[in-house]
Amino acid sequence: MASSGVEEDKYRTYLYGEGEKNTKWRYGAPPNYDLVNHLFELGRTKIWPAGSVEEQVQNLVKTWEMEMFHKTCFEDFKSVDPSNYTFSLNGRKPVTLEEKRKLGGGYNNLLQTSLPEKYRCYDPAEETVDSAHQAFTTAFPRGFALEILHVFSGPPVIVYKFRHWGYMEGPFKGHAPTGELVEFFGMATFQLDEQMKIVKVEFFYDRGELLGALMKGEALDGLAEESASSCPFLRNTG
Repeated sequence: MASSGVEEDKYRTYLYGEGEKNTKWRYGAPPNYDLVNHLFELGRTKIWPAGSVEEQVQNLVKTWEMEMFHKTCFEDFKSVDPSNYTFSLNGRKPVTLEEKRKLGGGYNNLLQTSLPEKYRCYDPAEETVDSAHQAFTTAFPRGFALEILHVFSGPPVIVYKFRHWGYMEGPFKGHAPTGELVEFFGMATFQLDEQMKIVKVEFFYDRGELLGALMKGEALDGLAEESASSCPFLRNTG
């Protein structure tokens, strides 16, 4: 469960301290990233020097993910400029924070698709921000870690390659856990303004690389999946 007992996070800012005393958190308290940080440290392929542009970009992306997933009020966002921010996936039309919220936020924005409804193994149009978050935290009880593999350009226009990974140790959308490593790769750009706030984000990747690995397990009956999904898992990502 999310916990407010931790006073700092090694990889994320804007989680604790005086500046966050009035922050409205989706699950009532700042998320605890201890498990996913451990997964990250065990499974990363790059260890960037302290103070390097790669380390700075990696921490910025982790902070951005944390705020997007866990803060409910735009005015509490500190890594982005809420009034000028836009997000785009795979060349789609950019959307504002308010438009992102209408799309379901979180995973739903990151898994947009043009597939016909009957072919959608995961349908963002049918998920809420909470049901989507539950689906993925159930599938990845130790979290879904993120590392930056390469930074092609630094601020103000950051271009980087990333890797996301986790172990499928819980069910996902009616499919049994495989216990296997699930990972996918992609590219992204972050544009920063003069105050070093993010104003534009673009992601490019194949969502099938992730979802295909999550659908490999045997089909579960509805009762089995409902029982497995009701367990309280750590609410974290990246």
